[in-house]
Amino acid sequence: MAQVVLFENEEHKNILLEDHTEGEMVPANQHLIIHKGRGMLLDPGGHKIHSQVFSELSVLMPPGNLKYLFFSHQDPDIVAAANFWFMMTPADGLISELWLRFVAHFGIDKMVFHRIRTIPDEGLLLELEGVHLSVIPAHFLHSAGNFQVYDPVSKILYSGDLGASIGVDYRIVGDFESHIEAIQGFHQRYMPTAKVYRLWAKMARTLDIETIAPQHGAIFQGKENVKKFIDWIENQPCGLDLMEDIYALP
Repeated sequence: MAQVVLFENEEHKNILLEDHTEGEMVPANQHLIIHKGRGMLLDPGGHKIHSQVFSELSVLMPPGNLKYLFFSHQDPDIVAAANFWFMMTPADGLISELWLRFVAHFGIDKMVFHRIRTIPDEGLLLELEGVHLSVIPAHFLHSAGNFQVYDPVSKILYSGDLGASIGVDYRIVGDFESHIEAIQGFHQRYMPTAKVYRLWAKMARTLDIETIAPQHGAIFQGKENVKKFIDWIENQPCGLDLMEDIYALP
């Protein structure tokens, strides 16, 4: 698959490594941020795709210059191949402190486990060669310990599962209203309650966002589409709001 450059200047580059999934796997995006030659790979993926992702990354930068592996949450399409990345690069991993001992079940070797850094619930600022990336809370969207990354240079918000679409054959959202059909079902079923949407929308409006780049499916580019998504998600019912009647014995 081709790489898609989402942003580029003399020192900074944001690249979408297009979907390598196949068969019955949930389609997933990998994103790479490079600043002054050092990199951060977001949600690197599972065992079936790590060799392709590593090959693409190696064309873009020396693997030895990868500084961080960011795991937005604990799902296998994000962390299953973590041990490969720790063995093949010097990068440190970042994940919610809730999931540290759970990701060990994916076979992370004892000799590299110390390179996983935990993220406190309130998030943190992460320095990448002089740029400070914001790792911001996104708990319960959909994981209990979940984070997003905001890059102040490109003004891209890497939103993880929020904004995800499944089954679309385009990379950039053109008409937002037409795209709703591709995102509504996922956001009604995989998120727990509308309260978290309202909290997230309030926080998101404090950021200067040009692009929202989810881990699955198409990307929202331009302030107009970003605003439309935030306004839409803020008012969506989901999860328990729609499933109260399900809680009965079959």
